[in-house]
Amino acid sequence: MQFPATFDDLINEANQLNLYKKLIEQLNKDFLLANISIDFHEEVLPTSLKLILQETIYNLIQNKFTEYLNLLYIIDVSEKQIKQLDGEDILLLSEQVSFLILKREWQKVWYRNYY
Repeated sequence: MQFPATFDDLINEANQLNLYKKLIEQLNKDFLLANISIDFHEEVLPTSLKLILQETIYNLIQNKFTEYLNLLYIIDVSEKQIKQLDGEDILLLSEQVSFLILKREWQKVWYRNYY
């Protein structure tokens, strides 16, 4: 299985397989487990999803770093991938981490659907 390399590729694949709603459900489930109050509507547009997620991650990094780390742990984002990111620009970091989160959530949804 080759996982998407960009946000647009991920969304296109999710839509083609009719799994976009499942992706949103998985995001909501894991954010709830991490006690982060964000609830994506099932019909959220991909661009809005991306912006809201990036803003949320940015705020967590800036203001609630422990909750941010907890979220990464719950979602099971690779520590190795996180360490490879450049933390100098927090805005860029939040964008990259948001994609890693979406990619990991997509893996969960895809595997659950495939197997």
